[in-house]
Amino acid sequence: MTYCKSEYLGYVYLEDGTLLQGCGFGAKGIRAGEVVFSTAMNGYPESLTDPSYRGQILVLTHPLIGNYGVPRKEVVEGIYQNFESDSIQVEGLVVTEVTEPYKWNSERSLSKWLSDEEIPGVSDVDTRAIVKRVRTEGSMMGIIASGMEIDDPKKYLQKKYDETDFSPLTSPKTPVVHKGRGDKGIVVMIDCGTKHGIIKGLYDQGFTVVRVPCWFSPKEIMDYNPKGIIFGNGPGNPNLYVNQVKNFREILEYKLPTMGICLGHQLLTIALGGKVRKMKFGHRAINKAVVDLTTGEGYITTHNHGYAVLSKDDVPKDMKVWFYNPDDETVEGMYHEKLPIITTQFHPVARPGPWDVTWVFKKFAKMVESNG
Repeated sequence: MTYCKSEYLGYVYLEDGTLLQGCGFGAKGIRAGEVVFSTAMNGYPESLTDPSYRGQILVLTHPLIGNYGVPRKEVVEGIYQNFESDSIQVEGLVVTEVTEPYKWNSERSLSKWLSDEEIPGVSDVDTRAIVKRVRTEGSMMGIIASGMEIDDPKKYLQKKYDETDFSPLTSPKTPVVHKGRGDKGIVVMIDCGTKHGIIKGLYDQGFTVVRVPCWFSPKEIMDYNPKGIIFGNGPGNPNLYVNQVKNFREILEYKLPTMGICLGHQLLTIALGGKVRKMKFGHRAINKAVVDLTTGEGYITTHNHGYAVLSKDDVPKDMKVWFYNPDDETVEGMYHEKLPIITTQFHPVARPGPWDVTWVFKKFAKMVESNG
């Protein structure tokens, strides 16, 4: 029997039949989702609120999670300064050991936060064993149970992650305007589940950022008379975003400066005839290396994706590889030979992670200025 400091047990069940018993924390309940892992040592408030994790059970590999607690939300012009959305997005959280907080600005513990938002957590399991299993077999569905037993796994695993469109759960229902402090005009972000750090990166360049639901038509988008277009990050299988890809093609005809980030990078690839495929276990970390082929310089970057342009053979016509991952040669960024279009698979923000590539926002701002 596992000894638990909490008053109830927890379980993690993997689709291949693996069952681990640990301790429950956070909310009591049972959730299903794709089991993925992140090797980040810090930044769990940002990771847990990243909409790209919707539909997934997140395993954090750092052994102690919760040390600095959960800060109170800070909001400037509708943009969260220390979270990536207004709520926890993951289906559940798995850690080796959950700790009590010790930091001056902590408002509550990690366990209390999960409990308040009705998200189950499991601790005191061998997260290394889970990660090894996922790395060997590939990402798979799983179940997390906190304070409850899993009676019939099959009934929770009928819904598959790769077959689900999560955008209705993560996209804003109506347009949201973040009025800029400068006079650089409006940029429109097609928001399928964008991190607030990305919104802040654009806002800090002096733009007024208008986030629109990702099902908005090109006409509705162009009614804002934008000076630039951004397709942000978001959850799920990009090959399911059929309408967004169609809209992307139509928007490109206006030849406005355009930037695709993470999911946006993938949607642009599909829109222009390239291929996006499922990775074995994805890139989820804040220490992934990329190399800029235009300069030969290397950068450390933040990632959260399970799909990718896996090789240069999948790159669309007229697009050139800008960044690549030196570990597995995944295409991490592209630029168009004729049109003002750039993309990054990584997140060019330091939330959480390094500041190495925040200059990408400045590059986009210069593209907008040059376009008039």
